Amino acid sequence: MAGQDNNRRDFLKMSGAALATTAVSWTATSYASIIGANDRVKVGVIGCGDRMKGALIPAFAQNAKDMNFQFVAVSDIWNRRREEGAAYIQKVSGDTVTPVRNNDELYARKDVDAVLIATADFQHARHGAEAVNAGRDAYVEKPTAHTMEDARLFLAAVKKTGKIVQVGTQRRSTPSYQKAAEYIQSGKFGDIVMVEMTWNVNQPGRWRRPDVVPLLKEEDTDWKRYLMNRPHEPFDARKYLEFRLFWPYSSGIPDQWLVHQIDTVHWFSGLPHPRSVVANGGIYLWKDGRKNWDTMTAVFDYGPLDDLSKGFQVQYSSRFTNSAGGVKELYYSNAGMIDMDKQRVTPDGGLKDKAAAEMGMKPNLLPSFALSENVEAVSTAADTKGDPQTSANMRNWMECVRSRKTPNASIEAGYAHSVALCMNVAAIQTGQKITFDDKTQQVMVGGKVYA
Repeated sequence: MAGQDNNRRDFLKMSGAALATTAVSWTATSYASIIGANDRVKVGVIGCGDRMKGALIPAFAQNAKDMNFQFVAVSDIWNRRREEGAAYIQKVSGDTVTPVRNNDELYARKDVDAVLIATADFQHARHGAEAVNAGRDAYVEKPTAHTMEDARLFLAAVKKTGKIVQVGTQRRSTPSYQKAAEYIQSGKFGDIVMVEMTWNVNQPGRWRRPDVVPLLKEEDTDWKRYLMNRPHEPFDARKYLEFRLFWPYSSGIPDQWLVHQIDTVHWFSGLPHPRSVVANGGIYLWKDGRKNWDTMTAVFDYGPLDDLSKGFQVQYSSRFTNSAGGVKELYYSNAGMIDMDKQRVTPDGGLKDKAAAEMGMKPNLLPSFALSENVEAVSTAADTKGDPQTSANMRNWMECVRSRKTPNASIEAGYAHSVALCMNVAAIQTGQKITFDDKTQQVMVGGKVYA
């Protein structure tokens, strides 16, 4: 793993050089803003849609009493969501909160120490940067960013302010994944030789909101504020509520599902990003006006940046049109495999006696053992409501808000998955092999910067 450790150090050095203005500068004001061990941490909600209500608010409520955290406000630019959100928060947590029209009003309040952010995919990075620049710690849903401009902006803001940011890649707070990472990094697993990942569903209505779209009227929200830095276009309720189906508001499969799984590749291997990415796919069945693919296969090449003779592939496939195969994460070495769906290490596929003897080698087989005693409690389907992974990730964030330690899913981890995501998006949009320039921190296609 020494070469991979060197890659990680080199990546951080290059990132630091590219973001030279982002060094943490602790001032008297910074120290004064640190929350005391016994102080109640008051939290605002930003974006009260399905993910916030279905996962983050319940996860927060599960841990709030123990950690002495409390909801105080909810910000949403759609009047219906902020009013319904305030009622939902009170129902789940018992906290009476104030609905506010936008984040400017939220950050004008003196009683907000930290925020939970679960807005549209394309808004995460800029809302996260806005939060830390306003002096607040933040839990920010994934993906961190699907443009490098936004990824660099968010990373720079966190580095400059020193605020605590947890990214919503909750596998990093899951014990079985932590055990798998430790096992691989110990060297006992051997070199990773291949990774296979799938995320398959059969859901024509996935990410559709046909019952809600007719309820959204332009006069009831702030379309200009919604678009942020994206090009202006006329109001479209589908692109507001079904944003995961439309670029440039989301890339769909890569934004939503790839980042969870590719994040574990970076974590387990110690590698900061792919060396190259290619992708293919299309809208093969659900022709409902969406622009993002319903089926995708991508291949990611990983390995030491200074030694192209070493490395491994990640084969990633996902579809909306047939659920066979479900959600899988399979890591292979010459001695066997790790099946994160079954939470097991096994010798399956390892080098056996006869094949080894033919080349004068010894067999190479892993022992078989479980990474978790309760597989059902650690489902890889990370978007289930009230899942224990999100609760664990939320608690880790709360602990770090108090201790000022780096959270499990740090901004650096979010930046790394953003690089892979941006490379995947470029591969989708160009049909070409995509690489990454570490010195400039830019996605490259054909030797040129991909805009």
